[in-house]
Amino acid sequence: MSDQKTFSKADFLKETIEHIDMKQYNVVPMVSAMEKMAFQARNLNRAAKIYDMMLADKDCAIILTLAGSLISAGLKQIIVDMIEHNMVDAVVSTGANIIDQDFFEALGFKHYIGTPFVDDAILRELHIDRIYDTYIDEDELRVCDDTTAKIFGSLPPKPYSSRELMIEFGKYLEKHHPNVSSIVLSAYRKGVPIFIPAFSDCSAGFGIVHHQWNNPDSHISFDSGKDFLELTRIKIENPTTGIFMIGGGVPKNFTQDIVVAAEVLGYENVSMHKYAIQLTVADERDGALSGSTLKEASSWGKVDTAYEQMVFGEATVTFPLIAGYGYHKGSWKGRVAKNFNAMLATKHTVETN
Repeated sequence: MSDQKTFSKADFLKETIEHIDMKQYNVVPMVSAMEKMAFQARNLNRAAKIYDMMLADKDCAIILTLAGSLISAGLKQIIVDMIEHNMVDAVVSTGANIIDQDFFEALGFKHYIGTPFVDDAILRELHIDRIYDTYIDEDELRVCDDTTAKIFGSLPPKPYSSRELMIEFGKYLEKHHPNVSSIVLSAYRKGVPIFIPAFSDCSAGFGIVHHQWNNPDSHISFDSGKDFLELTRIKIENPTTGIFMIGGGVPKNFTQDIVVAAEVLGYENVSMHKYAIQLTVADERDGALSGSTLKEASSWGKVDTAYEQMVFGEATVTFPLIAGYGYHKGSWKGRVAKNFNAMLATKHTVETN
């Protein structure tokens, strides 16, 4: 007779991740005090002040970039509140954050508190996926996959930018889950575009594979070139821009590159991103993008060095402090929603000599 315990999903999926509410904690005095400290505390203070400058500059278009597993870690409500209070004008993200995590939760599913000190073979048998110390029910993720395929199948067959498709995801939530707290839903309602440059790298990827396999002669597709063009239009229409980057990778580079793209289109006097902050734990010495400094980006003509700040710290700690500082300082009050989705719905005109 075996003494080995038989586990069930209920043994692991017990306590849910709770999303921190920055509105409940006035961190301004603490972050302000960090100015007289050293190391990353002082860097965080300066980054927070730069973000407040972005919010106070009514001409500034603020682009938030998201990389890493952020929504599953409890940061969703902060981003929702940033969108709702006009503290961000566009979002560039990995697919995992927006589809596998935010849209996933909007469908009614949860992320669960776990531990890295677990037998992953047992989790595999139970269809439980692990993100460090967080658990996800893989069977529920399959429902998310299938829902993306359903949305794709409801659309006229043609190429779409990820931004256009995220509007459709927002419409789906508005119709079926109108009362949820969701980045996708809030962005849809506020006209905040969401760009997912590597859209296949998430549940939407499984959905598009399913959709195209079952509709070989008439299907939608992802137009990444249109993504790049649309985000570049935001830069062309808004000379003053600020970027708030969490992590690095594709969202970071995609957003920095729109300055160069505008120059390629003939806008030679386009300004670099005036404000830039990045929160990362990556190291710059290996040449990887996630740790490359903003000063390095200046050599490429992407980021001005007057108001830029790197913060080398983990985002579940640093992001609530900086976003909370911006919220409680209140410079966002009176800031008008830019509704870039409405602007991008109109065709651009080509200037001729």
